[in-house]
Amino acid sequence: MSGSRYYPTKCTPTVQNAENFDANADAEVLRKAMKGLGTDEQAIIDIIGARGVVQRLEIIDRYKTLFGKDLIKDLKSELSGKFEDLVVALMTPLPEYYAKELHNAMSGIGTDEDTIIEILCTLSNYGIQTVAQFYETLFHNTLEKDLKGDTSGHFRRLCVSLSMGRRSEDPTIDELAAKQDAEALYKAGEKKWGTDESVFNSILVTRSYQQLRRVFTEYEQLTGRDIEQSIKNEFSGDLGKALQALAKCIRSKVEFFAERLYKSMKGIGTDDKTLIRIIVSRSEIDLGDIKVAFEKMYGKSLEKWIEGDTSGDYRKLLLKIVS
Repeated sequence: MSGSRYYPTKCTPTVQNAENFDANADAEVLRKAMKGLGTDEQAIIDIIGARGVVQRLEIIDRYKTLFGKDLIKDLKSELSGKFEDLVVALMTPLPEYYAKELHNAMSGIGTDEDTIIEILCTLSNYGIQTVAQFYETLFHNTLEKDLKGDTSGHFRRLCVSLSMGRRSEDPTIDELAAKQDAEALYKAGEKKWGTDESVFNSILVTRSYQQLRRVFTEYEQLTGRDIEQSIKNEFSGDLGKALQALAKCIRSKVEFFAERLYKSMKGIGTDDKTLIRIIVSRSEIDLGDIKVAFEKMYGKSLEKWIEGDTSGDYRKLLLKIVS
């Protein structure tokens, strides 16, 4: 698939702020849609699916001002199932939403490592730091402490390192340093009996994405192998999954998300939590690019997959966001 990689030159959202936006009018439409017997789901879809998140949050504020009621509570009382989950996700500030997703991934029996990996591997420094602040406010515990309590071994170390949000943001590429890092990764992995996980951790977590792409090129020239394949050969379990995800994100974040969307809908049953999280969180960033990568990788549009894998108002709202 490396020959068909999709590298967008700029981010393409699928949802943007509505022109001639009127928060009061939207609040009134939503109130009318939920007042009395029955619910006008189409009116909810038309409003919530065609507003940017800042506008949606303004509607929440105007709704409370006009009617003295909490819009989220009203929506929850009127809606149900996956449609409700999608609507509530859209009405939640993104850092708060990510914080809740991370908390859910670590709550109860078992740990949802895939969600933790997806969020920590794809957010910017600022994004991670903001989510960590929301996390502590919402759950009265630090993200770092909960990660330490719910993960173990080298995977724990990687998660804690990522949760610090300290990756270099220097856009310049140091060719010599890239060669040295490629050699260090080779010596710590394929060339070594056993693997020095700490070298992979320190290099993949601290270098800028631009620098790491150069490191990966140097690694391939040095070893004749793709870094992702080498990681797959050298690592297993949650650490292996996390390092592979990190390498895929560094190569092409849109392809990483396209693959996650595909896996969420492939086979029997749908991983709706992942589907909702990616559609909602990327809709105002690069979902347009993810759609292009998805069709290139899997030969069928994201819309077609959603149509075949979802139903009802849930499907309608997903398609409105994606289209």
